[in-house]
Amino acid sequence: MKIFMTGGTGFVGTTLTKKLTQGNHQVTILTRAPTQNGPLPEGATYLHGDPTEKGAWQETVAEHEVIINLAGASIFRRWTETAREIIRESRMHTTRNLVEALSARRGKETLILSTSAIGYYGSHEDEELNENAPPGQNFLSSLAQEWESEALKAEAFGAKVALLRFGIILGKNGGALRQMVPLFNMYLGSPLGSGEQWFSWIHEEDLARIYSHLIAQKNISGPINCTAPNPVRNIDLTKTLGEVLGKPTFLPAVPGFMLRMIMGEFGSVLLEGQKVLPKRLLDMGFHFKFPKIKRALEDLLG
Repeated sequence: MKIFMTGGTGFVGTTLTKKLTQGNHQVTILTRAPTQNGPLPEGATYLHGDPTEKGAWQETVAEHEVIINLAGASIFRRWTETAREIIRESRMHTTRNLVEALSARRGKETLILSTSAIGYYGSHEDEELNENAPPGQNFLSSLAQEWESEALKAEAFGAKVALLRFGIILGKNGGALRQMVPLFNMYLGSPLGSGEQWFSWIHEEDLARIYSHLIAQKNISGPINCTAPNPVRNIDLTKTLGEVLGKPTFLPAVPGFMLRMIMGEFGSVLLEGQKVLPKRLLDMGFHFKFPKIKRALEDLLG
């Protein structure tokens, strides 16, 4: 299939492009600076353009059967008013421009795999959350709701829209581990706050396999939780990561007030957590290669 991708030069996009081209798909990656990015695997090409701005790149979108939208500014920062606006606008403008471009595919079979996040559900304690759980009321939840709403407007052109709600992605070259491993290597690994908050995660390879699975399904739509079937508490993640790295985790937990002081509202997200389950993926028979955290970390960290 011909696949159009935004955010394809990032951490997730790089892994996904490799997986899709191995499956004999043709991938077009929209990027602002094609000459500054590394070489692509056979079957993938760059297209110059800014997804947050209307442009000639939109004419190319309609030539593709599958649209993957990964673009969006990182949420891993202190949420000042300026940062909130950057986070929000990067997602809204990109999605809006993609949907507009799809008007030229009206009546043709089209699948949109639009990124969202488990932040949609807001903060919870031990409640198990599947795709039928209601949205929360904090910034991440409002962001996810608005982002999904923009993507769903493509249904007016006859497209199928799947909303992939990402958990915390664990990968070799980015994601949460890039922030965590250096601290553990300096013997500074410790739980956050109470350590009892849930950590809903997914291995980067399983995430790429989910995309391949959904593309093969073709007729899929609606929300899909992209998390491993076995979330863990923060304290268990800390202990397991320490074991895999061979580093002790004897330090006391990072106090919640300190994390909030440093990270602001984003610190509260790290302290509260969610127990999210991939019900729809399991119901459709998807098999996770890395369902348990220890096996995932051993694979990623060797």
